[in-house]
Amino acid sequence: MVGYYLYDITMNQNQPLPDPVEIEPFVQPPVAPLPPTEDSPEESKHASGEFRRAPLPKPVLFLMGGLLLVGLFFGLFKFFTRGRSTAPGKEVELTYWGLWEPNSVMNGVIVQFEADHPGIKIKYEMRSPRGYKAKLQNALNGGEGPDIFRLHHTWAPLLSKEMSPVPGPIKEKLGLETNYFSVITRALQYQGCYYALPLMTETLALYYNKDLLDQVGGKLPRTWWGLQKLAKQITKTSADDRISTAGVALGTTNNVDHFSDIIGLMILQDGGNPAKPDERVENVLKYYTQFATKDKVWDETLPNSTLQFAAGKLGFYFAPSWRYHEIKAANPGLNFGISTVPQLPESREIDWEAAEAGEAELTNINWASFWVEGVSVNSPYQEQAWEFLGYLASAEGLGLFHQVASQLRDFGEIYPLKSLANNELSANPYLTPFIKQSESAQWWYLCSFTHDDSLNDGMIKYYGDAINEFSTGHGSTDTMETLQSGVNQLLERHRIN
Repeated sequence: MVGYYLYDITMNQNQPLPDPVEIEPFVQPPVAPLPPTEDSPEESKHASGEFRRAPLPKPVLFLMGGLLLVGLFFGLFKFFTRGRSTAPGKEVELTYWGLWEPNSVMNGVIVQFEADHPGIKIKYEMRSPRGYKAKLQNALNGGEGPDIFRLHHTWAPLLSKEMSPVPGPIKEKLGLETNYFSVITRALQYQGCYYALPLMTETLALYYNKDLLDQVGGKLPRTWWGLQKLAKQITKTSADDRISTAGVALGTTNNVDHFSDIIGLMILQDGGNPAKPDERVENVLKYYTQFATKDKVWDETLPNSTLQFAAGKLGFYFAPSWRYHEIKAANPGLNFGISTVPQLPESREIDWEAAEAGEAELTNINWASFWVEGVSVNSPYQEQAWEFLGYLASAEGLGLFHQVASQLRDFGEIYPLKSLANNELSANPYLTPFIKQSESAQWWYLCSFTHDDSLNDGMIKYYGDAINEFSTGHGSTDTMETLQSGVNQLLERHRIN
């Protein structure tokens, strides 16, 4: 843990940072005993007035016993073969709920799988992200829903009872514990099992406007102090003292896309715990607001950060790789690049200028937020579903997935396999920062744009409210107590340790 107060960067830029501180029961009515008849000489009357049937002949007993054994065997067979291959010649159709990727992309991969597996058909449905998690969870809880579905990695613990664990052979074949970026394997392991397979990796990176950076003769910042200094130099104001060109989109919540990811990143780099917002977390929140309140390199009157950057009026902007496509579509001629995010010095004995000049070791903590694929425990075809996902997550499947997606946009999803990402994508300067950050990335329940209306969105609301209070100068001990109470309630409600 670094143990810095980010808040102190501005307050004392060149000095080492200080230490942190009933329904009635049913009763069967009495039934009168049947009288004996001449047709049933086997029956003998007891003193109680009841009758007992004579024993059945042995052949009948043997027959009944055999039928019972057959029935028992059939029941056990059905139980243990649930989700296994159907009878030869019978076609299986799997329903697959997806997000983000259109049918044209997914069907390009599905066609190849179906050609190699003629007994399995995949019906892909691209769903709307709005309310998706609630619809998915309700369908799975009701024993319905898709066989295969996409989910955000932070949902895995919340949906684990409705999800089928990744079979051991598939886990071993894919090298899930060795060949994938470690942040992925850590995120998908819950109570000793893996519950999903990734088709991508994603981190938060620093976008920069090359022209604006060149105008101030600056180099890419290594630290938050360096970013802060450059942002001030880039910022321009109009005659009415309004920001016309912003230095960096930080300090507010209403118009900074991915502000919660940025806050999560800052807290983790500074050695804080977002689940326990103490004084250290408070200082991070205060530091974040200073970009708007003190440095005035950004404010709440500006358009959202993605639009401002695409318009060429923003020097630095934090975003995941998928924002690249939006920016390119909005302004194809924008001269921009992507870099790794700023870090903090490892040692508090090093001043910020020395750290920015490369004379100090820096932290290597980055932020991840990505989507994965799971199989419903209610699916009668779990074996086939995992066979399909095992193909999708393999090097062959991922390569085809990326190739098909790249026909519609500049690049497809970034490979979650270290070997593929480092070998095939490393030549793309727009992708290398995301790949470089993946192995050292961490995360918490502050991931933006999951549209889950539950854990992530709830945490973002609580943290956003606290930031807004500090921004207006009304932040206090009560602010942090309210934040801690809200965080605790969400963690307890979702049974997150």
